[in-house]
Parts: sequence; structure tokens; C-alpha cells
Amino acid sequence: MAERPRIGITGNGRRWAPAWWCARLAVLFAGGTAERISVRHPPSGKPLRGLIIGGGNDISPEHYQGDILEKVKTDPERDALEMEWIRRALDARMPLLGICRGAQLINVVLGGSLHQDIRPLRKRTKNRPGLLPTKQVRLSADARLVEICGKPHLRVNSLHHQAVKDPGEGIRIVGWDLDQLAQAIESADGRPILGVQWHPEYLSYLPSQLAIFRWLVTAAD
Repeated sequence: MAERPRIGITGNGRRWAPAWWCARLAVLFAGGTAERISVRHPPSGKPLRGLIIGGGNDISPEHYQGDILEKVKTDPERDALEMEWIRRALDARMPLLGICRGAQLINVVLGGSLHQDIRPLRKRTKNRPGLLPTKQVRLSADARLVEICGKPHLRVNSLHHQAVKDPGEGIRIVGWDLDQLAQAIESADGRPILGVQWHPEYLSYLPSQLAIFRWLVTAAD
């Protein structure tokens, strides 16, 4: 029996971390094996063949020329750890999936910028956090995500108040909500990079969302 691709999943270091357990299950359902990586969970040293950068606190604004005087809940140690792992994955052309904060951080590492707070920009959508798929996302017709998810329009959840503003080098925005705020990014040059602003690990009961993890595991195989 072939060995399952080993997928690293970064996130916070708390003992109670629902996102980690849900992402772990999603990777398992998709045919992979998950390994937790955080400031309190050092890597095992076993070779990784794919990487998920998970959601969580805001990214420190100095990394994207944001307002450093703005009150934000940051985690500098986690920023440093995940930025290093993103660079490793990029150098190795390792399949890379960013979830919420993770998508934003991939964009920042590649030189892109963020909307530090999207709440004043919302006109047609609310910034009420929720785990259920109540938010509409439109994908570009030629997006890789359309092929992966099997549809150009998705219903997703929403837990964020920041978003990608200007895409980084080799990145393009391929998904938008009703306020035209970025909801999905992917590589524009063929590299195996995807980023989604929602949390598919909480929606793996939906075929279109489990397909995102299947893409990562298949690309890592």
C-alpha cells in the first residue's frame, strides 16, 4: 500500500484548536496524513509533501506596510514561523494552501498588501462571523478553483475582517464576494499555490470544499 502524502498544517499552539482537528480530518478524508506545526509543535523531521497555512490572528502590520498604531491582535512568533515555512515551500515548489490568514500571509510573503480592516468597505455583505456556508463567492471562469470545486459560484463561511488588497508576485485574485473583496487567490505562473479567505476545514462535508484538500493531497503525491 502506497504511503499517504504527509501534509504539514500550521496554526496556533493552543491545546484546544478546532481548526487543526478539522483540517487534519479533511486531509485524512482526502487521502493524506497531517502533521501539526506551531510554535509549540516542532516538526517531526519527516519529509513533508504539501503545506497548509492555517487561519488565526491578524498578521503584524509591519509585514505589509500597514498601520502599526492600529489595535490588532497579533502573534509575532507565529508570523515568523509561518513566513519561514512559506518560503521553504515556495523554494521547493511544494503544494501550498492558505486558509484565511494563511492566504493573506502567502500574499504578503510574495510582496502583496492587505486591507487591514474591511469592515468600512462592506456595503452588500456583513462582517458577522459564522461557520455555516451563508456567504456567496464568485470565481473567475478560468480559475483553477473552478476546476477543483466543480462550480464557478460557491457558498462559504466567513470569519475574517482583513483581506488581500494587491496581489503579490506571481499571484492573481480569482474569487470575490458581493462587495468585490478578494476571497480566493492562486498562482498565475503554474505553481501549486491556492489561498481561500474562508475556512474549508469546517465545510469538508461539502464535496466542493473537500475537493480543495483533495487537490492539495493529489498535487503532493
